[in-house]
Amino acid sequence: MKLWSKSNTSTSAQIEHFTVGRDKEFDVLLAPYDVLGNKAQAAMLAKVGLITHEENNLLQTALNTIYIEVQAPDFVLPDDVEDIHSYVELLLTERIGEAGKKIHTGRSRNDQVAVDIKLFLRAQVQEVKTDTVKLFELLVKLSNQFKDHLLPGYTHLQMGMPSSFGLWLGAYAESLVDDLEMLAAAYSITNKNPLGSGAGYGSSFPLDREHTTASLEFGNLSWNSVYAQMSRGKTEKAVATGISYIAASLSKLAYDCCLYMNQNFGFIKFPNELTTGSSIMPHKKNPDVFELIRAKCNRIQSTPNELTLMINNLPSGYHRDMQLTKEILFPALEELKACISMMILMLENMSITENILEDDKYKYLFTVESMNELVKSGLSYRDAYKTVGNAVDEGTFEKPQLDNLFALHTHQGSLGNLSNDKIQDALNIVLAKFN
Repeated sequence: MKLWSKSNTSTSAQIEHFTVGRDKEFDVLLAPYDVLGNKAQAAMLAKVGLITHEENNLLQTALNTIYIEVQAPDFVLPDDVEDIHSYVELLLTERIGEAGKKIHTGRSRNDQVAVDIKLFLRAQVQEVKTDTVKLFELLVKLSNQFKDHLLPGYTHLQMGMPSSFGLWLGAYAESLVDDLEMLAAAYSITNKNPLGSGAGYGSSFPLDREHTTASLEFGNLSWNSVYAQMSRGKTEKAVATGISYIAASLSKLAYDCCLYMNQNFGFIKFPNELTTGSSIMPHKKNPDVFELIRAKCNRIQSTPNELTLMINNLPSGYHRDMQLTKEILFPALEELKACISMMILMLENMSITENILEDDKYKYLFTVESMNELVKSGLSYRDAYKTVGNAVDEGTFEKPQLDNLFALHTHQGSLGNLSNDKIQDALNIVLAKFN
């Protein structure tokens, strides 16, 4: 069944195969949201008098049953239907007769698809947010747990200054706060109702778009009917941008873990069952999980650009190009959630190496501390810098005897003052933006 079919027309099988593409695969994901959109549509049509309340009751009862059916694990679209939108209407017509034929009154498949995608993406963004918060909480927990264990800090991959496991892990927790800020912006853009915009030019029926907005619990609606269609692609790109920020943090953290578990660093370890081996080198414990997280998250970061290349040269109005946004964005969402889950699993099982900086090879990490001690004793900063620098060049630099390095670092966000409570406060402010 096709919503646009006439009795005297048919489509070439070759054309149909090409135009449908992978759409049925992704329509299974949209199915529950299509039913919810239909429920809101039916209730609104009854409110404005375009169908009777008895017809609405029939529709609501049938849609409730279909809602359960389409969420079954084995649900697939039959071969002889074009898409989920056609299928739901077909089921309604088969089960309740004429009332089923009225569900599409005042609606185009354009705004029907748009509302399905908005509802789906809104739910997906909430899932990503929830998963990201779990990772955030684990990072803060580990940061506090290992706050007193020193770690080399690097710039340019050269030894820089003393860091700590607390500082390292807390940095990624705060990174996720900014990432969720971007995701919250995407959520705000997604949380607007396009239903009732029709093909992009509204309807002469007295539709109540605020009613469907409230029914579907959207934060607002896309007021202009032309813009409601223009938001297709733009919404997907906003979500892609939001998840790309999270992916960037995960990729960088994964790279750190690959580096830190390398034998030449030896800062962290993981159980054998979470690493892989070599077919020729018996000693190997490969960081395959982190390498795949890095690769998958780098690919996710290309998603906004891929969507840009698809939508940036289109005029206003709907175009079939938009169909392909699903096969770009939907798998990326699943990949990101899988990467977050695996990162949590790995970090939960991470063990750290203690007393790393006691090794003499790390003594140059303490040049800044030595210089600061000279400044505290009255030497100017520039003279202190030169004195310590000359000692390094001459091979006479000795690691200073610091009784408690953490006590010397008191400013906010330093070794002795991680400020994880403030980072938690910042997260709470961001989370309030997800309605």
